[in-house]
Amino acid sequence: MAEGSEDLGVDGEWSMVETLRHLVFVHDSWFRRCVLGLTEPFTAMGLASPFVPDQKGLGLDRSARPSLDEVLTVRDRQASEIEAWLAEVTPEQLARPAPVPDDDRWPPYAKGRRVRQCLGTVLNEEWQHHGFCVRDLDKLSRRGAPKVR
Repeated sequence: MAEGSEDLGVDGEWSMVETLRHLVFVHDSWFRRCVLGLTEPFTAMGLASPFVPDQKGLGLDRSARPSLDEVLTVRDRQASEIEAWLAEVTPEQLARPAPVPDDDRWPPYAKGRRVRQCLGTVLNEEWQHHGFCVRDLDKLSRRGAPKVR
């Protein structure tokens, strides 16, 4: 891939770096908040969809422009966190109500879900966005001049 391809959006979609930043946000919101019940601020480089309210209040910096290496460092840490948790979790823990903090922060509709359902959201987002990245990087590698957003 040509240098800088990771920052190019294709057909109006997020770039690879933006997609990885979104997965940072997904991990913070669905794994750390909803599976673990943590109330810590979100990782500033995380990228939420535009419909997520009060992004500044969540600690997100939509204007951040981290490098691919910076985002991958955070993603590696997040992967280690979820892998360690998965190695220890029991079926009983997965069946429990998710310990979503009792506040009005994102995602408000997670309350009442099971841990397994919240984990499923994380894993589904990972799978779906992997597919988007592969699709778009393939388009970039086959085109001479992609539609850059």
